[in-house]
Amino acid sequence: MADGRILVVEDNPDITDMLKVMLGAEGYEVLSAADGAQALATIKQEPLDLVILDLMLPIMDGLEVCKRTREICQVPIIILTAKTGEVDKIVGLNSGADDYVEKPFSPGELIARVRAQLRRSRFGGGHAADGPRITVGQLVLDPGSYEVILHGKTVNTTRLEFELLYTLAQRPGRVLTREQLLDMVWGEKEFIQPRGIDVHIRRLRLKIEDDPRHPRRLQTVHSVGYKLVAV
Repeated sequence: MADGRILVVEDNPDITDMLKVMLGAEGYEVLSAADGAQALATIKQEPLDLVILDLMLPIMDGLEVCKRTREICQVPIIILTAKTGEVDKIVGLNSGADDYVEKPFSPGELIARVRAQLRRSRFGGGHAADGPRITVGQLVLDPGSYEVILHGKTVNTTRLEFELLYTLAQRPGRVLTREQLLDMVWGEKEFIQPRGIDVHIRRLRLKIEDDPRHPRRLQTVHSVGYKLVAV
């Protein structure tokens, strides 16, 4: 039995074939799509555990596929991108992706990120599902349903965003360093840089702050890390 079903969305057949061999050797069942429209149709029709998504696709680009997927389900999405600028990464994550890997990538890094996303999806990297409902000011986090409620309204978050926010909410007012957050939420740091946490924080601020440019709930403590405070 396969360890999981992974959809590879890539228009370069050489990269697709390489990923099929590499992931197949790790015990995964691999499906593929060569354009965005085909990818979205597969996501709608097939039970999947993970999507590896190139951004530069014909018919429908990867960002649009990501946005539309999030309207359907919360399957983990890892973006493959040749764009290395921080703005491009933020745009990808804001579209609903859970992680990104830059091209050219090392097989070891990609496999590690695939395993981390699958583990988090199945068991919860931050073990939030085992915890109690938490209220911090006007923010309510329900781990049973992975639901974030602000001012009585549901805020749509990915599983990773919820776990990051829940980890901070468990320690309201306490500063957690980037390294501590990586340990608590991701579990393994081998291929994740501490500064990578900043992108996820920015994405959360867009969802829970009245003015993301001047955050009041999710605060930065310069040269240290982040804290969540009651507002």
